[in-house]
Amino acid sequence: MKIDLKGMTRKELEKLKGQVEKELEKSNEKDKKAAMDAAEKAVAALGFTLAELTGAPAPVRRGRPAGSTNAAKPRAKSAAKVKTPGVPRYANPANASETWTGKGRQPVWFKDAVAAGTTPDSMAL
Repeated sequence: MKIDLKGMTRKELEKLKGQVEKELEKSNEKDKKAAMDAAEKAVAALGFTLAELTGAPAPVRRGRPAGSTNAAKPRAKSAAKVKTPGVPRYANPANASETWTGKGRQPVWFKDAVAAGTTPDSMAL
């Protein structure tokens, strides 16, 4: 496609320039997205995220990526959140250093004590 620039008015040239700049920006964004997707895929194959490797926050994605399907795809592992330990609510009567927060699976010592007739309230801290 050849455009006769010499036969165009200044106004037409300015309009064409604006259209070219818009298309260049769209093309640039498309290339950046493709590069980011390729980088994320490469580091995900190694079990990392870009945020973990670069220390930068993960980019916010809106909507579905181009060409996506409804099929579930494996996602990159996100950085592990730091969990604070729970406050102990129960202590082993035989060994006070063994404690339980009351959440999650009951420890063996707790089950054994309850089976032996000890009430949970008597083991409460």
